[in-house]
Amino acid sequence: MLSKLDIAKNWLPRYTGMPIDRFGDYVLLTNFSNYVTEFAEQFNCDIHGVGRPMQAATNNAGLTIVNFGIGSPNAATIMDLLGARMPDGVLFLGKCGGLKHSTEIGHFVLPIAAIRGEGTSDDYFAPEVPALPSFKLHKFVSDKVVERDLEYRTGVVYTTNRRLWEHDKKFRGKLKRMTALAIDMETATVFIVGHHNQIARGALLLVSDVPTTPEGVKTEASDEVVTQNYAKMHLQIGIEAMTQIGTDGEQIKHFTY
Repeated sequence: MLSKLDIAKNWLPRYTGMPIDRFGDYVLLTNFSNYVTEFAEQFNCDIHGVGRPMQAATNNAGLTIVNFGIGSPNAATIMDLLGARMPDGVLFLGKCGGLKHSTEIGHFVLPIAAIRGEGTSDDYFAPEVPALPSFKLHKFVSDKVVERDLEYRTGVVYTTNRRLWEHDKKFRGKLKRMTALAIDMETATVFIVGHHNQIARGALLLVSDVPTTPEGVKTEASDEVVTQNYAKMHLQIGIEAMTQIGTDGEQIKHFTY
């Protein structure tokens, strides 16, 4: 295996347990096994990759969902491996921490950009290259959110590899100076590696905690409440958006200069 494509074609089934020809034209990415389970139950389709690093399922409409795990290295891995299939669009359904008073638990965030604080993306582009979504994809997803009369925010998300930071006053001060709307661990990486591989990408994030206050730091109990109240809606918006964009949405094109 001498080329990146050769490796990706071998490793995508290896990591997910699903043959490449079973991956659809549009892909949902998530960190949560329950999203994959809910998807498979809704469409009565098989879950591949149980016992492997990633789990995946594809419905009869050609929409695939992949649980790639947590963190920017895993996000980079799946966005590289999807190069073996070159989907028409990828939407990341993740959770994030709200960093502003206007960002409340249960709100959705459509990032207009992400700050590359994770380091992983530096292996793909110089730090000066911004991490951006494919805006036509985001426009279509935003329409689906608005159709449901739901609250959503747009702004910049800070992506970090550091999971345990809530106790660190210096780091929290840095986040405040960045004026970011929310914080997560994958969005910038999905955007940058998607850009590198010429894959249209976006992110619909669910605010699951407000970690700038001690009482707002996520716990197992508080996360369970968020999952019960908002996870199904989060997944359903992703399913509707990525199912309909192929027929109803504007064409997503990559321009080469």
